[in-house]
Amino acid sequence: MSGYGRFAWFYDRLTDNVEYDKIASVINGYVERFGGRKGILLDLACGTGSLCERFAGMGYDVIGVDGSDEMLNAALDKKCESGLPIQYLCQDMTELDMYGTVDVTVCTLDSINHLSDIKAVRKAFERVSLFAYPDGMFIFDVNTLYKHREVLADNVFVYEPDGLFCVWQNQYDPADGSVDIYLDFFEENGQGGYGRFQESFTERAYPCEAVRRELEQSGFEILGEFDGYSESPPNEKTERLVYVTKKCR
Repeated sequence: MSGYGRFAWFYDRLTDNVEYDKIASVINGYVERFGGRKGILLDLACGTGSLCERFAGMGYDVIGVDGSDEMLNAALDKKCESGLPIQYLCQDMTELDMYGTVDVTVCTLDSINHLSDIKAVRKAFERVSLFAYPDGMFIFDVNTLYKHREVLADNVFVYEPDGLFCVWQNQYDPADGSVDIYLDFFEENGQGGYGRFQESFTERAYPCEAVRRELEQSGFEILGEFDGYSESPPNEKTERLVYVTKKCR
């Protein structure tokens, strides 16, 4: 997975359609509905900290973990502006190392799909389980094979926020359902021209059966599966599948 480099500084502008308030509210609702504790919350692959800010505002003690220094620098800028007591750590999710137990772990926006293979998924689940409080919750989402095949596919997307032009190109592999993603950025340089830089990464779609198996083997019980951040069950056209689980052993 790419470290995201300069992409971190444009990430929020390219994802301004993400409903962070809704995601945080729905996850908080899952915690309340399934009897979780509103204590220490770990945001795994937290990116630029947008969701961390929401959870901290709800009263959780938030720890944000991400493998990109650049993403975390952007998150720290937000923390300085808000003054919220969020702790940030630079760690790979497969090598998670906490100082104590965690009440709720969340991992959103298809971060699990960025893991290289099912073994890496298992390692990440095992690390979350190791530091989860007994009965601690683990809530995460994954892009589905349907989304990779029918939505991302071999499509090209163009984004034009102020001062930036981005071309997003996908290459879908039907053999394993993965999508190679190539980003070309053109940033205004203030002199009437543009500077160009590139990023690339791969997202992999993991079968539901494999995800369930790895959760069970890592000591988690599935409490619910949902179509996106909602109360609706998944269907054959679900693009983002949300798992709500708790540690059971």
